Amino acid sequence: MMSLFSKFTVLLLFVLWCASFTSTEAYDPLDPTGNITIKWDIISWTADGYVAVVTIYNFQQYRHIQAPGWSLGWTWAKKEVIWSMLGGQATEQGDCSKFKGNIPHCCKKSPTVVDLLPGIPYNQQIANCCKGGVISSWAQDPANAASSFQLSVGSAGTSNKTVRLPKNFTLKAPGPGYTCARAKIVKPTRFMSTDKRRITQAWMTWNVTCTYSQFLAQKTPSCCVSLSSFYNSTIVPCPKCSCGCQRNISDSRVPNAPHLASVVSSLGSNNPMPIVQCTSHMCPIRVHWHVKLNYKLYWRVKVTITNFNYNMNYTQWNLVVQHPNFDNLTQSFSFNYQSLSPYSDINDTAMLWGVKFYNDMLMQAGRSGNVQSELLFQKDTSTFTFDKGWAFPRRIYFNGDNCVMPPPDAYPWLP
Repeated sequence: MMSLFSKFTVLLLFVLWCASFTSTEAYDPLDPTGNITIKWDIISWTADGYVAVVTIYNFQQYRHIQAPGWSLGWTWAKKEVIWSMLGGQATEQGDCSKFKGNIPHCCKKSPTVVDLLPGIPYNQQIANCCKGGVISSWAQDPANAASSFQLSVGSAGTSNKTVRLPKNFTLKAPGPGYTCARAKIVKPTRFMSTDKRRITQAWMTWNVTCTYSQFLAQKTPSCCVSLSSFYNSTIVPCPKCSCGCQRNISDSRVPNAPHLASVVSSLGSNNPMPIVQCTSHMCPIRVHWHVKLNYKLYWRVKVTITNFNYNMNYTQWNLVVQHPNFDNLTQSFSFNYQSLSPYSDINDTAMLWGVKFYNDMLMQAGRSGNVQSELLFQKDTSTFTFDKGWAFPRRIYFNGDNCVMPPPDAYPWLP
């Protein structure tokens, strides 16, 4: 009897231990150190508080923040107010009725701040602001991988000992998906003057680290992969119901009809709510990998990305592909290419994105809703083969989200 009770206790503890690991874990094996860091620098003190510059750094290799952009929220530790802002604005003013004369910009206990739009007057700007909340990924465009705003905080501490750190930070980019840790005081940031002859530093600095989880961002996947090859007439489609099923059609799924593209365009593009063309996979994005040609020393692949979302233009899109032959990629014809090495000894991961002013925008579903390029690989005779699906990718990410792959037993087989 005791033995049975002990086994039951062990089983119960094991179940509880497993339950402690939820699907919201944010570890990304292809970008293990990627995160968004929010740096809060106090640059001067005022009569009732301080002036701070807040900078959002995107240290993720391939996951960017697209339109309509980021929104940052937090909860004040005391009864702080925001007197004024540059480079950003609070979405709500809140109840400022207790103030007479000089009215604060925001009196909410839990404010939400957004970036300003391009073209704002210069006297309302600071460096790295006013891009509509769009932040590039670190590998794709490091010069635009940060966004800043300045705020003057009142009813706050006026020294390092009396200032209280905000709490409960939230980041939407533009929807959910990010989980932010507590603010942590770090070594004050040092600033270099424009002539690089003088260094100043912040009075106080704290960091907030936010990590991304695809499970938190969306209930279903957002992309899928189809496969084909020159040596087999079979075209392997995206797995059925990869991102949803037709029988569960809601307002965000529309039938396949030519006139619908013009109808839904009136709703506006860059709306985070997808309006997806009716397909067997019901994914907004499909990536097709076609093994095109075989040469004596090289082999060629054609990659096509198709947008089935009538309500989204994907600006600054990117694709991350894992395949062992990327260590011998000779040329990418119409996409930019950069090697990613999440594990220093293995070079099997590539990041691909559009050429500026040519195909860096993936248009909404319709005749122009696709981009494509060909990749030329040099063969390594010790590893190269068309057998057992070796020529197909191991995994594909679109805009940082893992795409649904066909099962290995469905891959086009070598005759």
